[in-house]
Amino acid sequence: MKKSTKIIIIVVAIIAIIAVVAAVVIMNKKTSNNNGANITQTGSINGPQEVNTVEDLSKLLNQVYAGVTTDIYNVETQTIDLTNETSVKSYTGLENAQNLEFAIVSEPLINAQAYSLVMAKVKDDVDANDVAKAMAEGVDTRKWICVSAEKLYATNSGNIVFLIMTNEEMANNIYKSFKDIVGTIGNEYEKTEREELPPDMGIPAPQ
Repeated sequence: MKKSTKIIIIVVAIIAIIAVVAAVVIMNKKTSNNNGANITQTGSINGPQEVNTVEDLSKLLNQVYAGVTTDIYNVETQTIDLTNETSVKSYTGLENAQNLEFAIVSEPLINAQAYSLVMAKVKDDVDANDVAKAMAEGVDTRKWICVSAEKLYATNSGNIVFLIMTNEEMANNIYKSFKDIVGTIGNEYEKTEREELPPDMGIPAPQ
């Protein structure tokens, strides 16, 4: 075999090896980007752009819980019946679900624990920020028996609205986890519940 022919064969072999390595690297990147919830990332996480089903929304919620560093209540997550205005009002604070495509709620099995986390996808051409504001203003932080939520946070990331209300430490941790995952959020709405003392326990007026 001529020397020039051997050189050509070696060069072709090197090119083939480089092509195989490049293909493996590209496939690994695609695999890593498809794990967990469908979140589009271009440089920085830009919000949950590909939440198309209730299942996708539940996966995103599971990611939020996975990032929480404190203990949380034993909760159950369910899909909100958007045709039931009573349920919609109780969980989201909205008068109706006309702007929602679907929504989920995560609450404790024991009703005496003040905790509620709601995530919803709004319909196309609906301002998710306006929905987050309406939820923050409309939801009842005292809807439980003898207890109330100390802290409420609401915001949106893309077309996903997020609301958490519970005790302050837990609310802070869960809200932080959501923001860490989605990266980009809209306006933030916050409410702090102050326990009111009975009249006979207040500070006496000066005589």
